[in-house]
Amino acid sequence: MGALDIGIDLGTTKIIIYKADAGEILREPAVVAINTRDNSLIAVGGEALRMLGRTPNYIKAEYPLNDGVVSSHMLTEIMLKECIKRACNSFLVKHRVIICVPSAITDVEKRAVVEAVVNSGGRKVYLIEEPIAAAIGAGIDITRPNGSLIVDIGGGTTDVAVTSLSGIVLSQSMRYAGNKLDEEIIKLMSVKYKLSIGKKMAEKIKKEIGTVYAPSSHRTAQVKGRNLLSAYPQQITVSQQDVYEAIAPFGEMLVDLVKRVLDKTPPELTSDIFENGILLTGGGSLLEGVPELLEAETHVHTRRAEHPVECVSIGTGEAFKYIDILQTGFSAEATYRY
Repeated sequence: MGALDIGIDLGTTKIIIYKADAGEILREPAVVAINTRDNSLIAVGGEALRMLGRTPNYIKAEYPLNDGVVSSHMLTEIMLKECIKRACNSFLVKHRVIICVPSAITDVEKRAVVEAVVNSGGRKVYLIEEPIAAAIGAGIDITRPNGSLIVDIGGGTTDVAVTSLSGIVLSQSMRYAGNKLDEEIIKLMSVKYKLSIGKKMAEKIKKEIGTVYAPSSHRTAQVKGRNLLSAYPQQITVSQQDVYEAIAPFGEMLVDLVKRVLDKTPPELTSDIFENGILLTGGGSLLEGVPELLEAETHVHTRRAEHPVECVSIGTGEAFKYIDILQTGFSAEATYRY
C-alpha cells in the first residue's frame, strides 16, 4: 500500500479515514454545517454535530448521507474535502481511495459516491462493499475456499453476506439499522408517554437499555424531554420492556434477513458457516441481545468481532493488498469517466 493510499468508511453517522501504515487517521461524525446565504463551510464533524437543532435559520447543519447513500451531493463533497485535508494535511496531493458502500447500492448511487470522492481530491477511486471490508477488517482470510457469514449493522444499512474465495457468494441488505431504532424510540416516547425527545436522547436510551432479546422490566433509564401536552420540560423513567416494544421489529427483520441468506447458501458453505459461526460487525451490532437472538433463532454460534465499530474502516484501508484478487464486492468505479 502506497503512502498516498487511503481507505474511507463513509457511513451514515460517521466518517473514518484509515491508512494501513498509520492506522486510523481521522474519525468524525458525518455532519456538515454551512451558511446557506453563500454555501460557505462553517463546521464539519464534532463541531457541526453540536450545532444540530441549535442553529439560526441561515445555518444548515445535517447529515449528508441517508440510509448509507448520498442524499446531498454538495454537502458530501464539502465534508469529504475537509476530512481528507485534515487527515492528509494537504488537499493538493491526489490520493488513491478505497471507499466502502452498502451491498445493495444502485449504479446511480455508486456514481454519486465516486463523483463526490473525485471532486474531493481522489486520483483513482475504488468501491468495496461493506461485508467484504468488514471481513478483511475482522481478520478473516477471504482468499480461502471457506464460507463466512458476515452481518454488518451500521447506522443506515444492515448487510448480510456469505464470503468465500475473495468474493461475495450471495448477500441481502436492508435500509433499516441504528438510525431507524433511534426514530422508533422517539416515536414510542411521543405516542406512549407524550414526551418529545431528540435523537441524542434516543441514542442514549438505546445504548443504556435497548435490547432485542429477553427484556427485563426491572432495568430502567431516565428520559428527559418536553411534555407535548403541557409544553414544559419533564423527566420520566422508562423500562427496558418498554423500549423492547419499539425495537423488537428490527430483531425480527434481522433474523428474517439472515435466514433468507442461509436458505440460499450452498450446502458446502453452510457447513463452513456452522463451523465458523456468524460474525457481527458495525456499531449496530453492539445493541444488547443481537448475538443471543441470532444464535437462538439459527442455532449457529454468533459472536461480535473484536473491534466491531472499526472493522469496516480497517478493512477498507487494508483492501489495497487485495486489489488484484478480489472477485466481487469490489470495483474500480473511477473508470466511469475519470
